[in-house]
Amino acid sequence: MNQFRLDGKIALVTGASYGIGYAMASALAEAGATIVFNDRNEEAVQRGLASYKADGINAHGYVCDVTDEKGINEMVAQIEREVGVIDILVNNAGIIKRIPMHEMSAAEFREVIDIDLNGPFIVSKAVIPNMIKKGHGKIINICSMMSELGRETVSAYAAAKGGLKMLTKNICSEYGEHNIQCNGIGPGYIATPQTAPLREKQADGSPHPFDSFIIAKTPAARWGTPEDLKGPAVFLASEASNFVNGHILYVDGGILAYIGKQP
Repeated sequence: MNQFRLDGKIALVTGASYGIGYAMASALAEAGATIVFNDRNEEAVQRGLASYKADGINAHGYVCDVTDEKGINEMVAQIEREVGVIDILVNNAGIIKRIPMHEMSAAEFREVIDIDLNGPFIVSKAVIPNMIKKGHGKIINICSMMSELGRETVSAYAAAKGGLKMLTKNICSEYGEHNIQCNGIGPGYIATPQTAPLREKQADGSPHPFDSFIIAKTPAARWGTPEDLKGPAVFLASEASNFVNGHILYVDGGILAYIGKQP
């Protein structure tokens, strides 16, 4: 038996209509899993469904906000009726607000915490009871390098992702005896459409200063790609990781291990 195969498994990947969530969901599908995803509006869900279909993946999309506890409970129940009991949960949905802390309102701070930390709590507790009944389950929380480091303008995001790291460890502690493994993936700087402006050439043809900064801080000397997250996602979703629990796997090209080049 190939321990990395996911045949017969049902995977819910939140916020996976595009971006790194889409890449990870596609990898789980390639390994044999049935993909279920959600987004906050119908347009995003339909766009995601079209992308999956174009890639030959028969995904199931639902409109639901991860901060809506009642809505999440109803969505999970609907998935169980229409597709089956969820074996794999990837808590991917998240936002970031880049605002200096002294300029950030409490409402803006709460919004980030609500989506990035309360959301994974809400979705995880919705799927855990039937994982317990089934006798197994995989939960993957998408953390960040900001689970370990601070940086200017991301106080809410860093607080949420640091909390998500500890929620990961606590789910491991509380439910490991039920053969539920909860681990995290901490992506580094990933080349996506959202980060494209940070990688654009300047008017004089020189690299964007932030692009140069990231490459200089990364031993791999490049940005990551969504494809770099596919293998880690499959590993943590598969039986190959059955004795890996409470771990955060940083997929960052080595940034967290590196002090940087001497000036």
